[in-house]
Amino acid sequence: MAAMGFTPDDSDENNSNEPENSADFAAMMKDMQEKIQEQFQNLGVNGDFNPLGFINQFTQGANAQGSAADALPKNIVADTAKKFVQAHGSSPIGANDVAEIQEALAIAQLWLDQATFFPPSSQLPSNNALSRIDWVNATLPGWQAMVEPLASGFASAIGELLDGAMEAQAGEGEAGALNIPVGAIAGMLRSFIGSLMATQLGQSVGGLSAGMTGAHDVGLPLLDPAYPALVPQNINEWGKDLDIPMEEVRIFHALREASIARLFAHNPWLVSYIRSAVTEYGKGIRIDIDAIQRQAQDAFESAQESGEFDPTNPESFSIALNKGIFTPEETPAQKSALTKLETALALIDGWADEVSENAAGDRLPHIGALSETLRRRRATSAPAQQLFSSLFGLEVSPKLTREAKSFWKKILELGDIESRDRIWGGFLPTAEDLSTPEIFIASTTIPDDLSNL
Repeated sequence: MAAMGFTPDDSDENNSNEPENSADFAAMMKDMQEKIQEQFQNLGVNGDFNPLGFINQFTQGANAQGSAADALPKNIVADTAKKFVQAHGSSPIGANDVAEIQEALAIAQLWLDQATFFPPSSQLPSNNALSRIDWVNATLPGWQAMVEPLASGFASAIGELLDGAMEAQAGEGEAGALNIPVGAIAGMLRSFIGSLMATQLGQSVGGLSAGMTGAHDVGLPLLDPAYPALVPQNINEWGKDLDIPMEEVRIFHALREASIARLFAHNPWLVSYIRSAVTEYGKGIRIDIDAIQRQAQDAFESAQESGEFDPTNPESFSIALNKGIFTPEETPAQKSALTKLETALALIDGWADEVSENAAGDRLPHIGALSETLRRRRATSAPAQQLFSSLFGLEVSPKLTREAKSFWKKILELGDIESRDRIWGGFLPTAEDLSTPEIFIASTTIPDDLSNL
């Protein structure tokens, strides 16, 4: 599992303003450290109680905003994300952008009517063209709902850790001697964890905004209700180095965006399925303090040897944090939740690839080149991979997505569009089922003759 914390997109394109971003992040961390020190002093706790590698690890990347009761303060996520969008630049939406996006989506919807069983969403806004800042505003509620269970899981794990420490102290007759208001400390730590995760989620969302071509580019249910929306600035950058007409590039992305929007709009249980996997993972978070101490020691020694860690530099705490400090032990239940999530994301991505290519047919002369460009870029800098790698240490392998696409293609060959798409309403195939679509179909089909049962 990855370290507690998120990182923005590491691509060269999205780090063009890295010095400014790093300075802002370091300033926020320094400010939070000073406020923590002040609060502990107000509680009558000597500053020495704030040892390196413990309290500081919960204070990186947070500011003083947000309620202590919030597991993941919304205003911190939004403010941080928008700072990163401003650093990358967000072009306003013009009349031409709106017209071009509406035309591409209208064509895509018409073609998809013949390629999928799911009809268009009935919840369609008048404007489907989003600037980068619009994309952040539209998807933030979805990110919030997706990540909040993780923040709650970490907060609960910290509470359990402190409860255990108090019981151990009471058993040794030390509780009175320390004279530390542990309830107040636990509340502050929960608040700090929420602020930390909110700031770093804001970093990730803000960084992703520079490359997302649509609201469903990561294959996650981020809009409620689901509808297709495209980011013309990012689509233009995606296709600028290709010797392909931009009209084709827009329609290609419109096909993928509109197909995933249809999938989520007509399968609300799938939205719950994905979010429940994240919730199951969050509930299973446990913190092994002995393992953390070993990890912290190794990480700090390694960082000091390489010159990446400086105790007087708040920014270096973030570097050490992402080296693996505070990495909870992964339980069997969490591994099962990750497998469930990985397979679902691969199935969504593979289905969208197959449906989009079928819908385009020979009407997009460069559909092969566009699909290959998408596969190549996804293999090296897939947004979903970057995000989930930093969230959970989960990597949705390109191989699994290719297997999922082949699975959907074979299912269509064995039946028809309706029978393929109705699979989404039943039991989803497992990763093992992807290589044997015939067996999967046989196992989920009710025979006409039930006399032998």
